[in-house]
Amino acid sequence: MRRLLGSLGAAILLAVVSIPTTHGQSPAKSAGAVVPGGAAKGYVQPKTPDGQPDLTGFWTNATFTPLQRPNNVKKDFYTVEEVIAAEKAAAAREDEQTIPGTEEDLHYDGTQFGLGKTQSRYARNLRTSLITDPPDGRIPPLNDQGKQRLAQREADRKAKRIFITNRVELNSIVGPNGRYDSAQNNSLDDRCIITGQPGPPMVPGGYNSGFQFVQSPGWLMILTENMHIARMIPTDGRPGLPQSVRGWTGISRGHWEGNTLVVQTTNLNTELSVPGGAAPFWMAISENMKVTEWFTRVDANTINYKFTVDDPATWTKPWTAELPFIADEGPMFEHACHEGNRSMTNALTAARMADKRAAEAAKKGSN
Repeated sequence: MRRLLGSLGAAILLAVVSIPTTHGQSPAKSAGAVVPGGAAKGYVQPKTPDGQPDLTGFWTNATFTPLQRPNNVKKDFYTVEEVIAAEKAAAAREDEQTIPGTEEDLHYDGTQFGLGKTQSRYARNLRTSLITDPPDGRIPPLNDQGKQRLAQREADRKAKRIFITNRVELNSIVGPNGRYDSAQNNSLDDRCIITGQPGPPMVPGGYNSGFQFVQSPGWLMILTENMHIARMIPTDGRPGLPQSVRGWTGISRGHWEGNTLVVQTTNLNTELSVPGGAAPFWMAISENMKVTEWFTRVDANTINYKFTVDDPATWTKPWTAELPFIADEGPMFEHACHEGNRSMTNALTAARMADKRAAEAAKKGSN
């Protein structure tokens, strides 16, 4: 399976630096660090047949830059030397081999299967976090409503043992086998239902960070490589839908402001987690959360992507992040999750065998 991995960084218009890059080469023939384009002087955006700015193409948003600024980092930008060192350290962690026979060893060997970010294109800039506001680069604190909602949802999910959405919670499940007691105890992505990568917001994940943008009059479709989810975004001015109508990717409505596509999404499913370091905070989101996204093509190979998450019933203030989508080669290959989801069957079968062995051992011990 081809992994479309790309882009490191955020706030590309502010943090582009003059360092070695493959920028300007064909996306099909280059890999490694790319300095994304700023608003290129004299650049004229291409237009679709109906006269709108053209976002069509294959793009990627993989990144070494975390969503939130690390606690031990107290500045907005790295030096060139620091960002290169940070990339090398992150790549080394990704490439570490697991201990044979351990639970962690059940996952892919990243570099063997082309999952390493350095094996494909990624954008480079000096920002220390994708979050640009608040200035500390961190998700704002939960307010009292958010804290109460988070506590209640954690309690409810432990009691019902269903729709677990992230590993932070999985690790706290009460039970002899935790997530392996049933398929429903596993996260939505482990069950091959959906990941957080389609968004909104479209926060980079660990791998499979490719996207295909397709435009037609009144519509933008964004196909996500990971779990092949398609976001359908009307841009024809139609109204939204009642709050009772919800979806994994919410209900989106887009409109053009000059050369920028603005998309507002509501009616999100509160069960969906988001990647990139937003868990467990994301588990507290309310049904009224709104995500606003801005897509601006700044050169032939770069879309500047910015989003704001606004949920007054969850966080003390809205928060904003920014990152580039850079051009990559298509088409995207099918993402066959768990290669037919056999991993789930194998994991549960192994857990039942462990249960049987434990029961037999306990029976012998009682004799």
